[in-house]
Amino acid sequence: MARSGAQSAELRGRDPSKRIGALAALTPFLMPYKLLMAAAALALFLTSAVALTLPLAVRRVIDNFNVENGEILDRYFIGALIITGLLAIGTGLRYALVTKLGERVVADIRRAVFDRVIGMSPVFFERIMTGEVLSRITTDTTLILSVIGSSISIALRNALIFVGGLVLMLATSPKLTGLVLLIVPLIIVPILTLGRKLRKLSRDNQDWIAASSGKASEALLSVQAVQAFTHETATRDDFGGATEASYRSAQERIRVRAIMTVIVIFLVFTGVVCVLWIGARDVRGGNMSAGSLVQFVIYSVMVAGAVGALSEIWGELQRAAGATERLVELLQSDDPVQDPAAPAPLPATVIGDIRFENVEFVYPARPDVPALHDFDLHIKPGETVALVGPSGAGKTTVIQMLQRFYDPKGGRVLLDGVALADMRRDEFRKVMALVPQDPVIFATSARENIRFGRLDATDAEVEAAARTAAAHEFIMALPGGYAAEVGERGVMLSGGQKQRIAIARAILRDAPVLLLDEATSALDAESERAVQEAVDKLAEGRTTIIVAHRLATVKKADRIIVMEAGRIVAEGTHDSLVAEDGLYARLARLQFTGGA
Repeated sequence: MARSGAQSAELRGRDPSKRIGALAALTPFLMPYKLLMAAAALALFLTSAVALTLPLAVRRVIDNFNVENGEILDRYFIGALIITGLLAIGTGLRYALVTKLGERVVADIRRAVFDRVIGMSPVFFERIMTGEVLSRITTDTTLILSVIGSSISIALRNALIFVGGLVLMLATSPKLTGLVLLIVPLIIVPILTLGRKLRKLSRDNQDWIAASSGKASEALLSVQAVQAFTHETATRDDFGGATEASYRSAQERIRVRAIMTVIVIFLVFTGVVCVLWIGARDVRGGNMSAGSLVQFVIYSVMVAGAVGALSEIWGELQRAAGATERLVELLQSDDPVQDPAAPAPLPATVIGDIRFENVEFVYPARPDVPALHDFDLHIKPGETVALVGPSGAGKTTVIQMLQRFYDPKGGRVLLDGVALADMRRDEFRKVMALVPQDPVIFATSARENIRFGRLDATDAEVEAAARTAAAHEFIMALPGGYAAEVGERGVMLSGGQKQRIAIARAILRDAPVLLLDEATSALDAESERAVQEAVDKLAEGRTTIIVAHRLATVKKADRIIVMEAGRIVAEGTHDSLVAEDGLYARLARLQFTGGA
C-alpha cells in the first residue's frame, strides 16, 4: 500500500504539458481511416451549410408574411421543411460516422497499449501498479472515445457555424456585426486563461482516479490477506483517502469549468441582447426589415451557441489531452529488457545446454542487495540440477534470469552456446516449461488452464497431461469435469490442486528445458509422491532445474547446487554433500531429523 501512495505523489509531481497539442499523438491511430474521416467531414460540412441556410428561409417567410399570394408563402415553408429534413439526415449520418471512427480508433489504442504492456519485463511493473495501467486502458481511453466520437465533431461543427454565421451576419448587417465583434476578445481571454488551469486540474484528477484504481486492485487481489490480518478498516481508509482526493480534484476542476462557462455565456448573450436592442431601433427607423433582424438574431444566437459550445468542448479537449499524455507514456515507456535488433536464431534442435558465466545481478527495487554475485554454473544437456539454500539465496532469481525476465548487470546467460540477450525472448521461452512457486490459474475451465501450456493440444493430450500430474481425479470431481470453471485466480481450487494444474500445463508443453520452482511445495504427501514420480519421468532426457526447500524432493537429482547470498557455496550429490557437513548437511539434519 505504501508503494501506491508514493506512486501517487510521483504522478502529481509530473510536469504536465501546457498545450492541447498532446492530442496530436492520436494522429497515427487516425491516419488508417482517412476515408472514414473524409466522409464524416463531408457530412459535417453539409449539415453546417444546411443549418446556416435555415435563417435565410425564416427571413423570407417573415418578410413575405403579408403578401396576398399564399403560394409564395407555402413554397418558403416547404423549403424550410426540406432544409430541416436534410439537416436531420445529415446530422444522423455525421453521428454514425464519427461514432464509428471513435470506437475504431479507441479499440486500436487499447490494443496498442495492451500489446505494449503485456510484453514489458517485471522491471516495468516495479514502477507502476497494475491497477493504474488498467485505469489508463479503460478510463483514459473512454475520455478519448468521447472526444473523437463526439467532441471533435461538435467542435468542428460549431467552428463552421461560428465562421459561417459571422460571414452571413456581416452580409445581413455590417453595423450590428461590428458591435458583436467588439465582444469577442472579452470571450476569448477567459477561455484561454481558465482553459490552461482546467487542463492541469483534469490531468491531476485522472492521476488520482488511477491511484485509487491501483489501490483497489491491489487490495482486491489480496483480499484474503487483508481479511486474515483484520486490515479491512485500514484498507478502506487507504482507498477512501485516494477516492476523496480524486473527488476534491474533480470538484476543483468542475468549479473552474463552471466559472468559465458562466463568464462566456454571460458575455455572449449580453452581447446578443444589446445587438437585438440596437437592431430593433433600426427596424423602427426603417433601416432594415423585420425579417433581416430576425435572420441576424438567429445567426447571432447560432454564433453565440457555437462559442458557448466551444468553451464547453475546450474543457473536454483538455481532459482528453491529459488522458492522451498518460497513454502515450505507456506506449513510449522504456523497457530495460529488449529483444536485439538483429536476433540470433534459436538452434534448430535445442539440447538444453545452459551456462551462467560470471553473472552479477541486483533487483532494481533493491540495488544494494546482490541477488547473484560472481555466479558460474554449467548445466549439461539432460542433466537434472537442484538449487537449494535458505530463503533469499538467489534460487528463484536463477530461474528468472534463465527466462530473461531481467538482464544481468554483468556476465552472460547462454542456451546451447547462444546468449539469451542475443535471441528473441519469445523464441527461447518456447523451449522452456515453467512451474512457478505461485501457480497462475486463469478464470476459465480446468481444460483451458492446462491447454495454456500448448494451445494446439487436443483434449486427449490435455487429459493425459492431467493424469501424469495426478490432477485427473480431482478435475473429474469438479461440477462439469474438465469444462468446470475454476474462478478468478483459481479460487475454486486448493493450493495443491492449483499446483497440479500448473504441473500438467508444463507436462503438456513438452519442452526440452524444465524449470520447477518449488513445484511440489503445496502438495500433500500422497499427491507429492505421485507428482514426484511424474516429474522424474518428465525429466528424463530433459535439462531440468529444480528449486526446492524440501530436500526430500531433490535427493535423486544428478547434482545439487547449494546457494547462499547469491553465491554457490557447494555442489555435489545428496550423499556427498551430507558427508561434507556444510550448509547442506545442516539443512538436511533440520528437515530429516529435526536436529541442529
